[in-house]
Amino acid sequence: MKHFSRRSFMKTAAAATAGVAVIPNMISCSPNSRLNVAAIGVGGRGSACWTQVRPESIVAMCDVDDRTSAKGFEARPHAKKYKDFRVMLDEMGNDIDAVIIATPDHTHFPAAMAAMQLGKHVFVEKPLAHNIWQLRTLKKAANYYGVVSQMGNQGHTTNGIRLVKEWYEAGVLGEVREVIAWQGKIDFENDGYFGKPATFPPSTHEVPNGLDWNLWQGPVHQRPFNKLYAPRTWRGFYDYGNGKLGDWCCHTLDAPFWALDLGMPQTVEAMIPNPVPDHSFVAEESVVTWHFPTRENKAPVTMKWYEGIAKPEVRPEWGIDELPGSGMLMIGDKKTLLTGARPNDPRLLVPEEELKAFLKNAPAQTIPRVGEEQPVQEWVAAIKNGTLPGSNFDYAASLTEMAQVGVLAQRFGGRLDYDADNMKVTNRPELDAYIKEPVREGWSYGENLW
Repeated sequence: MKHFSRRSFMKTAAAATAGVAVIPNMISCSPNSRLNVAAIGVGGRGSACWTQVRPESIVAMCDVDDRTSAKGFEARPHAKKYKDFRVMLDEMGNDIDAVIIATPDHTHFPAAMAAMQLGKHVFVEKPLAHNIWQLRTLKKAANYYGVVSQMGNQGHTTNGIRLVKEWYEAGVLGEVREVIAWQGKIDFENDGYFGKPATFPPSTHEVPNGLDWNLWQGPVHQRPFNKLYAPRTWRGFYDYGNGKLGDWCCHTLDAPFWALDLGMPQTVEAMIPNPVPDHSFVAEESVVTWHFPTRENKAPVTMKWYEGIAKPEVRPEWGIDELPGSGMLMIGDKKTLLTGARPNDPRLLVPEEELKAFLKNAPAQTIPRVGEEQPVQEWVAAIKNGTLPGSNFDYAASLTEMAQVGVLAQRFGGRLDYDADNMKVTNRPELDAYIKEPVREGWSYGENLW
């Protein structure tokens, strides 16, 4: 199939980040064409993604862990099976149009880069990458190689997030200077996605049969295996994941980031009562505060993230008795808006009769709708129709970078002064080593783009 020309793609990328599909000046493939799709990450979130591409063809599947991939491999018996995505792309590059990547956070970047270098369209689960340099490089690469990119934060395709943006832009909230979000304490015993070791460093366990532990570690320095690393409870370990903030920010803070056009913070602060001594693992309690400057005619914004700690106090003017277990508030000088942990169902905190009257005469719906929680389908349609999905890498990399600065603060505590133009923490230069992390030999990508 034919891909975007680099020039026409770059001309339209900026407009597409506003959430409106833009048709580039190029010849796209027929909407009736059938895509050949490869899946990197077959079980878990991988299965949730690649099963959504019917009637496209799954021609190749790659997973380092036989324990989690067996059902997926059985479900697509005609797809070629691999453990190393580099081998898969080398052998089948000419037979693949698009690649779905749903691996742990630390291998999102090399898999996406390897695919884009071959001109393959890419869908990457959230969060987009593991550090800020990787995010900037993915943004460059998507433009440079002229591919259709998408991050899998489902809420960005919903009607709810569009309502948030439309209501704000219509002046319903007034001037918003404050955003508050919160998540409950991680239940390390029963969460299913987070597990905490008894000691640091974690004890050494025998590598299970069917797991290629070397490939699973990817670009990260080698370490002994612990059963909490794979297959599912790696998120709390900063070598592999980004904690709950990195995991959920792309859902919970997507609406305010998009609606308010927040961009990058100038300063981030974190209060951590009981940090892990070596900073290798997420703290159980924290409050992270971003400070965003004035943006054109928009007021400065302070945004707080409460995690595992007491929820913010309910204010009398909100007219509610308590906040849900997790959620987000955009507090304007006219009205306050509440969502859950995802932006699907926003509501104004006003009396019931006033809310009913508002909804009968709500602001016009100016942003195209693309289907509830359908980022994979939006991406496939964009490839076929010559458009860009809403959470393409131009947008998604910036959203995730905002989160990553918060993750750095949550990991190390205190105040960070962030120079976004130069990707530097100006008051704590020792943290720059985490903005671009070292990689193992054989896993370096994207240096040619700088």
